[in-house]
Amino acid sequence: MELSLKSEYAILAMLELANHFALDQPLQIRQISAQQNIPDRYLEQLLATLKRQGLVKSQRGSKGGYILAREPHKISLLEVVQGIEGYDGISDRSKTTHDSASMAVIYEIWESAQMAAAKVLDNCSLKDLCDRQRQSQIATTMYYI
Repeated sequence: MELSLKSEYAILAMLELANHFALDQPLQIRQISAQQNIPDRYLEQLLATLKRQGLVKSQRGSKGGYILAREPHKISLLEVVQGIEGYDGISDRSKTTHDSASMAVIYEIWESAQMAAAKVLDNCSLKDLCDRQRQSQIATTMYYI
């Protein structure tokens, strides 16, 4: 199991939007791109997908941009990954019958691992991620007297 670059960029973009949610001002693609080092054109496609999934809203105009569709604590990382990847995370191959008992056992374990990963992502909201990011930044900041 590996986080795809597509999902990684989507989570980074959503994290940026979550960090600015309290300001109630939309962020433009170029702002998100600059902050999170995501190529503009790719980010544009990701945000369009996230918008179709109901996770972000867009506003037109000179002060337009993107904003989260719901509060950060109401959006899980699983929703973001599922919205971008377009599947539930559990392989269809694991649900089919297998030629050997060995393969069946392997896919049972693989399905359990995927379900555990999905549970972790579902229990982690964008707010949780923002809080962890802040704690990490505080821990790495050194004060000199």
